Amino acid sequence: MQQWYSLSDPGMGEALIEVPTMSRFAGIDLISDRIPDETTILAFRHLLEKHNQGEQIFQTVKAHLKARGMAMKQGTIIDATLIAVPSSAKNKAGERDPEMH
Repeated sequence: MQQWYSLSDPGMGEALIEVPTMSRFAGIDLISDRIPDETTILAFRHLLEKHNQGEQIFQTVKAHLKARGMAMKQGTIIDATLIAVPSSAKNKAGERDPEMH
């Protein structure tokens, strides 16, 4: 998953905690299992690279999903935070509010 979504070692560790679908895909139960830290993730990534297994795993997962009518593509996860703001950038005096940039 780290390679599929271009995540750093610390980013992968965070994703396993914060993204339920990733922890579920990895077979990690957040209540009872230990989450791999970035050192463990780094060691695993180096092992995959040493044996050229990353692409093979990606192709195997894609074939498994395709057989079930699903698809997966390599990409980037983008975190978007939505913040409630007033519909106008102007303050009560009708002037542009400098904090609403």
